[in-house]
Amino acid sequence: MSTMEKRQTADKPGYAKIRQMNRGSYDRTLAYEILDSGMVAHCGFIHEDRPMVIPMAYARIDNRLYIHGASTTRIVKDNAKGVPASLTVTLLDGLVVARSAFHHSMNYRCVIVHGTARLVEDRDEQIEALAAITDHLLPGRWDECRDMIPKEHKATGVLALDIEHASTKVRTGGPVDDKMDLGTDIWAGVVPITIALGQPFNAYDVSDETPIPQSIPAARRKFA
Repeated sequence: MSTMEKRQTADKPGYAKIRQMNRGSYDRTLAYEILDSGMVAHCGFIHEDRPMVIPMAYARIDNRLYIHGASTTRIVKDNAKGVPASLTVTLLDGLVVARSAFHHSMNYRCVIVHGTARLVEDRDEQIEALAAITDHLLPGRWDECRDMIPKEHKATGVLALDIEHASTKVRTGGPVDDKMDLGTDIWAGVVPITIALGQPFNAYDVSDETPIPQSIPAARRKFA
């Protein structure tokens, strides 16, 4: 995206404009990297003139995000015709502990997406989207499962969100203390935040001889 395109996009009504460019950018590659590393997206939309935000599983295919839920939920049934929507994914990397409470912060990577959400009505696209959402969390899991049955298709709604605009915000490094606090006996530093998937345990009716599917170690490696 050129400098002029970034400026024009940032100035569009309804889009998040970055105030501190030392932490923010409109880098689409970085936005995709954050989206592909996250597990939960918080999706914002308007329902009956009130803002709503719902955490949802998601997946990205090229310049489009997919989210899904029960076909009867508000976020699905009320957005069928195509409506403005927003989605954000945040990865926490550490607590930044300063000598004054004022300078405490967090290290994080965040992406904010704006676009138009529509209901996916094409069956093939719906299946592709559901497979992508499943495999985003558990790589390869879709092919390990049985095929969906008609009533599951009917009960599931999928929304496609075309990424019309994406901005990122990232903070790294240690605390930024005032000069007068440097060298004092108050501790300062960074407490790393890590997310890891634990050892899987069988459902009650699964035999101990049943092997762990490949999607489980794949997911543990992805989100390590």
